Amino acid sequence: MSAMETAQTVTATSTPRVEIRPVTNLDECLECLEIERAVWGYDPEDLIPSRMFLLAARIGGQVLGAYVDDKPAGFAMALPGVRNGHPYLHSHMLGVLSEYRNLRIGQRLKLAQRDEALTRGFELMEWTFDPLEIKNAHMNITRLGAVVRRYAPNFYGPSTSPLQGGLPTDRVYAEWWLRSERVERILRGDAPTYEIVEQVDVPNAIYAWKAQPEHREEALAVQSRNADALQAAFARGLTVVGYDRKADGDGAYLLGIWTDAPANITDYKK
Repeated sequence: MSAMETAQTVTATSTPRVEIRPVTNLDECLECLEIERAVWGYDPEDLIPSRMFLLAARIGGQVLGAYVDDKPAGFAMALPGVRNGHPYLHSHMLGVLSEYRNLRIGQRLKLAQRDEALTRGFELMEWTFDPLEIKNAHMNITRLGAVVRRYAPNFYGPSTSPLQGGLPTDRVYAEWWLRSERVERILRGDAPTYEIVEQVDVPNAIYAWKAQPEHREEALAVQSRNADALQAAFARGLTVVGYDRKADGDGAYLLGIWTDAPANITDYKK
């Protein structure tokens, strides 16, 4: 049965009970709103209102809540989209309260999204993320099997979230081809190998630089350098097929030819 029909319960070794289940009413949507406020720290005008969560759940999207010992801990929200006549899901937001981030709740939410999407015949789920966020990149690419082929400079315009550090809201698109050989293998723990043509580095210090106004120019320089490098690589037909998170905390996008791309990928077009 799908994640939208039956709650998924996992008991962690440290005993907290983690449950992923559909968000179905306004009270639960208000809980999502409070998590959104706590995670991103947006000013009121940037917050997604609670009724938008309710709407997403009712028009063919997804809203899943994560609960630890019955307490709201995180959520994922996706909207339905259409590209070139083909439906897909755009996972617009996923947030987990900081005190629960050692339970891999973000990954569990994504897998529950995939399970539910597959029951409805979806082939593709997309979302955007900040390419300077090393931990997000590692989860999206290494653990889930998403690929990246597109860069969107200043995608959202100015943001009031402290997480953005006053930088432009540059984003990359994660493409998660839900039935692909790549995703199936990665989720089985059998990651495919690719010939890596080049890499684009992200220093772990980027978190501190974004948080400290006196170092913002250093953060901006990394963002600008990586924007140029990634866009140039994508223009040459390269795809982010791997991510290297190093022992010292630095990260690197690994670019190569996506040799096992699904046959129907051209139907959706970029």
